[in-house]
Parts: sequence; structure tokens; C-alpha cells
Amino acid sequence: MPEVQLFVTCLVDTFYPGTGQAIVNILRRLGLQVSFPAGQTCCGQPAYNAGLRAEARPLAEHTIRVFENAPGPLIVPSGSCAVMIRHGYPELFGTDPLWLPRAQALARRTYEFSEYLVDVLGVTDLGARWSGRLTYHASCHPTQHLGLDRQPRALLAAVRDAELVELPGSAECCGFGGVFSIEHPELSAELLNRKISNLTLSAAPTLVVTEAGCRMHIAGGLGKQRKTQRVVHLAEVLDSR
Repeated sequence: MPEVQLFVTCLVDTFYPGTGQAIVNILRRLGLQVSFPAGQTCCGQPAYNAGLRAEARPLAEHTIRVFENAPGPLIVPSGSCAVMIRHGYPELFGTDPLWLPRAQALARRTYEFSEYLVDVLGVTDLGARWSGRLTYHASCHPTQHLGLDRQPRALLAAVRDAELVELPGSAECCGFGGVFSIEHPELSAELLNRKISNLTLSAAPTLVVTEAGCRMHIAGGLGKQRKTQRVVHLAEVLDSR
């Protein structure tokens, strides 16, 4: 049985473990053995994006050590963390002859979840069923840095009983952006309000995302505004029956 590794990410592990379980369920149904190395922690992305390269490096080194002993694909339920490993690590270790080859080796076999399903396995129909209207938010990191938009949409289009509608401004930032939301709170709030307004215009009760950070940010805004829409990860929709 082919084996893959799951890098569940900090936010999923801490706040949305159901997303991780849904991914494991889906991969196992596709005939894969899923390995979950217990030593995994943060990939170092928050520090890296804040310009704190020295602080990001030990986390990156640890992540490489944890996952480099198994040769199979590394599956990540967050495009931003996949971007960190695929692009951030080779840049971070760009002048280090010891660590750069190790970073590049891990980067070559790292995939965002929907990317792995569609582009590697060639799967779009997972037999999922979801009653009601869905709309999709195209998060910044996977869309701009990995070119991922077609893949989540193809997977959602195959969900039975679901009505998939377009979200106005689907590719516009939700305002999270990690440290961006802390450094620029007013702008972040304005972007969030625009995203929630567009969600209301879509008339969809459920917003589908591929990023836990976007999920947390948008769901928090919906809660503060006492809105009834909910935000779910793509994997949870695909695991539904």
C-alpha cells in the first residue's frame, strides 16, 4: 500500500482537528497508508513572513528532520504552509550547502491537499454528498504561489446534491494574511467586511476554504456580526456522505 505523510499544520492541529481526520479518511479510502509523524510542529512560516529568518530556521530544520526519513509525498491541508516548504525553505537555506539539498528534496515531494488529489492522483469525484448551496473562497497563498484554483473547484463540482455558486470577488484577500492582520488591523477589518458582504450576496449558507487561517478569520468576523453562515474546509465537504 503506497504511503503518504500528513503535515497537519499548527492551526488545523489546534483548532480544526476534524479537517485532519477528514483528510486521513479520504486518503485511506483512496488506498493510501497515512503516516503522521508525532514530532511535527510549526513549519516556521509566521517568523519567516515577518522577516525573522534566524527564528524561522530552527523550525524549518526540525520540520525537515521529521519528514525526510520517509520517501512518500507530504500532504498539507494549507497552501500557505505548502508554499513555505516548497518556496520558503529553498530560499531560507539558499547559501547553505548542507541544508539546501535537504530542503529541496522535501520541497519536491510536498503537495497541498487538493493539488495532490487532482494533479497527482487524477481524482475529482470522491463520492461526496452535501445538501445545499456552497461557495468557494480562493485563498491568496495557494492561488498566487501554487497556481491552485482549478483543483478545489473541480473537486467541489463533483459533490453530489450541492449547488456550487460563485463568490463575488472570490480571489480577493479575506484580510488575514498572518501577521498582516496584526500589523494592519484597519485594512484587515475592511477586507474582512468586504468578504462577508460578498458571502451574503452569494446567498450561500456555507463558505468553503482551503486555509485554516482564512477559516478562522472569516468565521470570527461572521460571529462578531451575528451572521449565520459557516466556514468549512474543503476536506470536510469531500468527506461528507
